[in-house]
Amino acid sequence: MHNALPRPLAGLPIRRLTRGDLVSCADLCEDRGWSRDEHRWGLLLSAGTGYGIDDPEGRGLAAACVVTPNGTDLAAIGMLLVAGRHAGQGLGRRLMQYVIESSGETPLALYATTEGQPLYEQLGFTVVGRADRVAGHFRPMDGERDRNPGATTVTTRPAAADDLQRILRLDADTFGADRTHIITRLPAFSDRFLVAEDAGALIGYAALWPSGDVHSIGPLTARDIGTAKALVTALAATTDRLLRTDIDARHKELLDWLGDHGMERGSSTAVMVYRGSELPGDWTRRFAPLTVATG
Repeated sequence: MHNALPRPLAGLPIRRLTRGDLVSCADLCEDRGWSRDEHRWGLLLSAGTGYGIDDPEGRGLAAACVVTPNGTDLAAIGMLLVAGRHAGQGLGRRLMQYVIESSGETPLALYATTEGQPLYEQLGFTVVGRADRVAGHFRPMDGERDRNPGATTVTTRPAAADDLQRILRLDADTFGADRTHIITRLPAFSDRFLVAEDAGALIGYAALWPSGDVHSIGPLTARDIGTAKALVTALAATTDRLLRTDIDARHKELLDWLGDHGMERGSSTAVMVYRGSELPGDWTRRFAPLTVATG
C-alpha cells in the first residue's frame, strides 16, 4: 500500500457528500462488487456526514466514506470505498486520515473487513471485538416456544408512535449514547419495526430493512437472549426474502440458535476503536447493529 499519492490524485480535494451523491455512492459500491444499496446510503447521508473524492476524469467518485455520530462521545466510520481503478494508491488512507484529523478528540469506531484491518491498525485503531455475519432462510421449529418456557412472557408487536420515548431510553442505556437522530429514522427506513414487551415493560426492539434483494435485521437490542430470539422469530415470519444480520460474536448462544434455524455464518468483521479501549454501553443487550456502517 502506497503512502504517497501519485499526481493528479494527490491534489484532489476531499468534500462533503450530499444526498445528491447517492447514485454515485451506489455506483462505487457496485464497482467494488457490493450491492448498490441506495436505500442504506440514503439513511447514512441523512444521519451522518459523507466524505468523498471526485474522480479526476469525471467518472463519479474515486473514494468515499461516511461518519455517523453516536451521541457526542463516539462516531462510527463506515462504507470506506475506493474505486477499483484507483485501488492501492492511498486514497483510502488519505480519507481516513482526514476523518481522524477532523474528529478532534472524539473516539472513533468501525467494523473492519480482513482486507481493511491492516490499514486501520497502521492508523492506530485497535481491535475490541468481532461480529459474525449470518445469512439464510430462517426456519422456525415446531413447539420451540413450549420447550423454552422462559420466553413465553415476552410478546412482540409493531412499534407505535407512543413507544418512541421508551425505545430511546432503552437505546441510550444500551449504547451509552443519545442516538435519537438514528432511532427516529427507523420507522421510515425499515419495512418492519418491532418492540418486545414483558408485563408491559419495553425490553427490546428490532428492525427489518431491505438491502438489495435480502432483508437485514438490525438493530437487534434486547434484555436477554430469549427476547432477542422472539424478535428475530417475529421479524422472520414477515418476509420470504433471504435474511442477513451481524451478531456480536460474544453472543455465541444466539449464533448457534440461528444456525439451528437455517442461517449460515459467513464473513467476520473486527470491531475497532480509535482513542478508546472499548465501546460504551452494555454489550449484553446489544446483539446486532443497525448496520456495520453505523455501529
